[in-house]
Amino acid sequence: MKLDKIISQSAKKVIYRDGDKCIKIFAEGYSKADVLNEALNQARIETTGLNIPKVLEVTMIDGKWAIVLEYIEGKTLAELIQENPDKIDEYLELLVDLQLEMHSKTCANLNKLKDKMNRKISETTLDATTRYELHTRLEGMPKHKKVCHGDFNPSNIIITADGTPYIIDWSHATQGNASADSARTYLLFCLAGEKENAEKYLDLFCKKSDTAKQYVQKWMPIVAASQSVKGNEHEREFLLSWADVVDYE
Repeated sequence: MKLDKIISQSAKKVIYRDGDKCIKIFAEGYSKADVLNEALNQARIETTGLNIPKVLEVTMIDGKWAIVLEYIEGKTLAELIQENPDKIDEYLELLVDLQLEMHSKTCANLNKLKDKMNRKISETTLDATTRYELHTRLEGMPKHKKVCHGDFNPSNIIITADGTPYIIDWSHATQGNASADSARTYLLFCLAGEKENAEKYLDLFCKKSDTAKQYVQKWMPIVAASQSVKGNEHEREFLLSWADVVDYE
C-alpha cells in the first residue's frame, strides 16, 4: 500500500488514499478493541443497505492498527456548505433526509445506545446527584432499536460527483432512540459555533419526523453528559454546562 497521500489527520489517526482504497491508520497504542469494534460496526451497517464505504481489510502497518475501506470520491457536505452558504437550507434538508433514512433501519447486533450512555454518564466528573438524575432520566426514556450514528454531522457525509450521498465514520454507531441521535447532531452544530444552523436543523428534524421538539430537548442533558468524557477541555466545559440543565421534580 502507498501511504503518500494524506486525506486527513488528527492526534489519534491518519487517513490516506491509495487509488480506490482509503487507509485509516490509528496511533500507536490505540485500543485494539476500539479498532475492531469500529470495523465490526461498519461491516454490520453494510447489511442495512445504506450507502457507506465497505470494509476491505483490518491489518497492522508498521506496528499500528489500520482499517482499509473503499475510497469514496467527492466532497463532504460540510465543504459544500462552506462553498455555497446560500444553499444551507437545501443542504440541511438533505442532512435530515439522510438521518431519517438511517433511522428507518435496524441492525440487531449493534451495541445498545442506552448501555453506552449509562456507562459514559458514570465516567463523568459530574456530582453524584446530577449523575443519578441523568441515569434516572435515561432509564425513563423509550427504548427503540433504530440505527443511530452517534456523530452525524455534515463532515461525515460525502457527496459524489453524480450527487450520491455516502455516510462515513461509523465508530460510534449504536441501536437506540433516534431523538438521542438528533440531540447529538444539534450539540455538534453548537460545538462548531453554528447555533443558527443548529436551530434550523432541529426544527427541520422535528417537522420531518413528526417529533415534539421538547422530546429531543429532553435528551440533550443525557447526550451532553455522555459525550463530555471525551474531547478537549473547551468541549467538556460546554457539554457539562448542558448536562447540568436538569429538571428536578
